Amino acid sequence: MRDGSVKCLGPRGFHRMRWVEWGDRDNPRVLVCVHGLTRCGRDFDYLAERLADGYRVVCPDIAGRGRSDWLADKADYAYPQYCADLAAMLAAIGAESVDWVGTSMGGILGMILAAQPRTVVGRLVLNDVGCVVPKAALERIATYVGREVSFDTLEALEAAMRMVSPFGNLTAAQWGHLAIHVARRDEAGRWRFRYDPGIAAPFQAGPLADLDLRPFWNAVRGPVLVIRGEHSDLLTPEIHAEMLRRPGTESLVVAGAGHAPMLMDAAQVAAIRAFLDA
Repeated sequence: MRDGSVKCLGPRGFHRMRWVEWGDRDNPRVLVCVHGLTRCGRDFDYLAERLADGYRVVCPDIAGRGRSDWLADKADYAYPQYCADLAAMLAAIGAESVDWVGTSMGGILGMILAAQPRTVVGRLVLNDVGCVVPKAALERIATYVGREVSFDTLEALEAAMRMVSPFGNLTAAQWGHLAIHVARRDEAGRWRFRYDPGIAAPFQAGPLADLDLRPFWNAVRGPVLVIRGEHSDLLTPEIHAEMLRRPGTESLVVAGAGHAPMLMDAAQVAAIRAFLDA
């Protein structure tokens, strides 16, 4: 595993986005893995390690998360800035084409980029996100994202994470891995989630409504694997079924998971590998 970073330009100046990567840096087959709203690139350690024999796997921390810089103006936490940052990262690593695995927000970003003219995105894995994000799921997320909470111990932070994150049937070690990489200690020694509470700004800008991503989805031309957590409220059965009517779209439903599967299971990794190698 190696570290990388690039300075990205936003409306209020530069900020640094960081990533970790696996595999041969000279491998022209590049796989970008992008996390969900409050998560970080280290979510993909298990997947990246197992795909590094065939790919250069690059896992960024989107601005305001993980080890990447926080943005000065919280209104800039939005898809246009994230897409611009990712384009800067692709230029920095010299990637002419990539395949993409995106969980939730990371899948939306992959969908947006895959829909662009002359896109660099080939095969696209959408992990528990679809062409519509229901209002009810956004309202649920709004109940916890951005809250200023702290904990006496890392174990207490992990317990809070488990309460709002139905990631599926994970081992204790996997839960611990997912907790430590989204945790930080503040000046008083208390544990906090490692993201800028300001990322919640879009949820506070006005009344929430369904997020209709069909204009992007309908413009995607490459092969797509849609992964759905069996109990997900973000990728509903109805939206899932709508997406599967698109030619070239494959599906995997992860039993026991809600939003979102963490892709740390051997069967999930095998399904992703088979799709990418097809």
